[in-house]
Amino acid sequence: MLNTIIVGASGYTGAELTRLVMRHPHLKLTGLYVSEQSPNANQPISKLHGQLCGLCDQPLLPLHSVEEAARFADIVLLATDHPVSHALVPEFLRYCNLVVDLSGAYRVKSSSFYPKYYGFEHQHPQWLEHAVYGLGEWTGDSLKKARLIATPGCYPTAIQLALKPLIDSDCLDPTFLPVANATSGTSGAGRKASLTTHLNEVSLQPYQLFCHRHLPEMTSQLGRDLIFTPQLGNFPRGILATITCRLQAGVGQARVDQLFEHAYASPGAVRLLHQGIPRLQDVVNSPFCDIGWQLDGDYLIVISALDNLLKGAASQAVQCINMHMGHHPLTALN
Repeated sequence: MLNTIIVGASGYTGAELTRLVMRHPHLKLTGLYVSEQSPNANQPISKLHGQLCGLCDQPLLPLHSVEEAARFADIVLLATDHPVSHALVPEFLRYCNLVVDLSGAYRVKSSSFYPKYYGFEHQHPQWLEHAVYGLGEWTGDSLKKARLIATPGCYPTAIQLALKPLIDSDCLDPTFLPVANATSGTSGAGRKASLTTHLNEVSLQPYQLFCHRHLPEMTSQLGRDLIFTPQLGNFPRGILATITCRLQAGVGQARVDQLFEHAYASPGAVRLLHQGIPRLQDVVNSPFCDIGWQLDGDYLIVISALDNLLKGAASQAVQCINMHMGHHPLTALN
């Protein structure tokens, strides 16, 4: 079994990571860490997240020293804010075999991207270059030799899984930008209380139009521009994305069906509904992304749904570890 620690364990994603690592047959949870200034330091994680009571009552240790924490780790999971991950990744890689970063600090291979969208200058171009993007269904072979895996954001996961089979096969009309509208639950904003994400204050509203940091992440990975409208919904968890595209002339239902079936024929966390409509209640608390599609002439609407804390974060990270280790992608996930 590989010793595994989680840094940033007090949040929603940290709690999900804890649950998944505890049930994993090939991983051993050897430490849960938070910042030295965290008010949750030295409390049992089960006190913050009651669903872990009896499953994991380990304390949330203040991270005084990376070297000391790394002595108990083969694998490090970073559920930390972007600047924190930016600083911690090179430090942990001095001691550990694998770091899986769930932040955006190493997702985009362009240092000029980070001051504009994340507010810091990237200081580690060598690790930025070597980071493997952790969209397991599409980067599986690269994960096997990775030392640093940067898992995608929740919006990019839902949208890229829906679009990549079409873009990579050159089936979309190049004169028509795909339009992606995606609605996320409030847990995507984290555990800290905020008036703008309080369920009693949120109805349904778009935000960060044309400037959301996940847009350049998607365009860099897809190799194609798109229009992205993120929206915040008044529900706790899940993402539903609706993407409108126009197909090249002559691309019909049979070809689209074939593309999706071929792309996701291997075991993974994508479930194809074909002409069915994905629903949040079918994916929340699961590791799956459900994808459905419908055509009208040359126009195609693709719908995807996932749990933003699982396939959009924690279970995606564990899926990448599984593929890195050569296990079934869904080990401990379903």
